[in-house]
Amino acid sequence: MFVSSNISIKEATRSQTATRRGIDNLPNKEALLKMKLVADKIFEPVRKKFERPILISSFYRCEELNKLIGGSPKSQHCKGEAIDIDSDPINDQIFRFIKNNLIYDQLIWEFGNEVYPAWVHVSYTNERPNRMQCLKALRIKNKTIYQTF
Repeated sequence: MFVSSNISIKEATRSQTATRRGIDNLPNKEALLKMKLVADKIFEPVRKKFERPILISSFYRCEELNKLIGGSPKSQHCKGEAIDIDSDPINDQIFRFIKNNLIYDQLIWEFGNEVYPAWVHVSYTNERPNRMQCLKALRIKNKTIYQTF
């Protein structure tokens, strides 16, 4: 089963924590439809632009898994609306391509440094207008702080 031509359901739901804990991390039909939309509007254009495999570090997370890993209770990952991309060494280029060329709900430069994000978080929704919110995540005194990018 595939989310898109370049994302298998196995890749989109992979989680070492879920495997270790025996958590069923498969999306319901509604979440799968949203994942297909994220793949179509975000992932596939990125894949086409960079003409190389693009690695996904997190896509769908069921609520149980999200809570276990300390994810936000409002995480769009739980709805199938968010994807984390970690495609070293081009995370910065991916971030800028999305920022300058695609419609998104949230785009986050996740940690890293001033030159290079550790990974890129991006979400897309069809439940309301996409916010085009561009942020940078920083860790200050063991707390995650979000600043406008």
